[in-house]
Amino acid sequence: MSTTDDTVPGTGTPRDPVTDAAERLHEAHRTGVPCAPVRDLLPPGDLEAAYAVQSLLTERRLALGRRVTGWKIGLTSTAVQRQLGVEAPDFGALLDDTAVPDGAEVPWGSVLQPRAEAEVALVLEGDLVHERHTVADVIRATAFVLPAIEVVGSRIRDWDISAVDTVADNASSGAYVLGTRPVLLRDLDLRSAGMVLERRGEPVSTGAGVACLGNPLHAAVWLADTLVRLGSPLRAGDTVLTGALGPMAAVGPGDVFEARIDGLGSVRAAFGRTDTEGALR
Repeated sequence: MSTTDDTVPGTGTPRDPVTDAAERLHEAHRTGVPCAPVRDLLPPGDLEAAYAVQSLLTERRLALGRRVTGWKIGLTSTAVQRQLGVEAPDFGALLDDTAVPDGAEVPWGSVLQPRAEAEVALVLEGDLVHERHTVADVIRATAFVLPAIEVVGSRIRDWDISAVDTVADNASSGAYVLGTRPVLLRDLDLRSAGMVLERRGEPVSTGAGVACLGNPLHAAVWLADTLVRLGSPLRAGDTVLTGALGPMAAVGPGDVFEARIDGLGSVRAAFGRTDTEGALR
C-alpha cells in the first residue's frame, strides 16, 4: 500500500483504522444512506478492533446527551454464528433515544434497513460484577422480565456483513420496544417459552427460548461475564435484550408487528409510512 493510502490526506498523519471505520458508520447513521462494509478498514477478523469502533460511536452518542439503558445480545443462534464464522455471541449498547413505547410508531427511515425480532428482556435490580457468573446469579439480579421486539438495522448497505461489521455497527442495533406487564422469573420457564411474531396478523417468525443459546438466561450469563472482563459490568436498572427467539422478519412502511411469548404476554411495534427527518438519529 502506498504512503498516501496510509496517511490522512494533506496531513501526513498515519490513518487510524478504528477512527476511519467509526467515521464511515457515523456518516451512514447521520445521512440515512447505508455505507460499504467496514471490514476492509480493519484487520481481518479482528473483533477487538470492531468493539473499539463500537465504543467510539457510543461515546459520540453519549457526548450528545444520550444515555446507555442496557445491552443487547446478538448472534445467539448457532446457525448464524456458523454463517458469520464466529463461535460466540456479540453485544451492543442500548441507548435511551432508541427505546420506543409499546405500540408507538417507529418513524420510517429512523432505522436503516429494519428487521424485527422477538426477544426476552431482563430488567435488573442487582449488579453482576463477578468474574464468572452462574444462572442463579442472573436470576437473583433480575427484577422482572418483559416481552420485547428488537428492531435491528444495518448502517451497512444490503446487510453485507461479517462478524467484524456487525460488531462495529453496535451489533446492528436500531430500536427496541418493551412490553409493559412485568413478570417474575419464578413464574416462567424461559427455555420452553414459545414465541410467535406476526406482521399485520400473519405469522412471520416462530421459535422458543431454547433457540437462544439453549435458554435466554445462558445468554445473559455470557454477557455478564464478558462485560466484567471489559470493565463495564451489568448494573441494577440495566435492560438486557437476551437475543432472538426466532428468525428476523423483514419490515416495510406501515407494517405492524406483534410478538407473543408464552408466560410474558405481547408487545407491538408499528412503523410509519414516511421518513421523519432526524428521528432516532
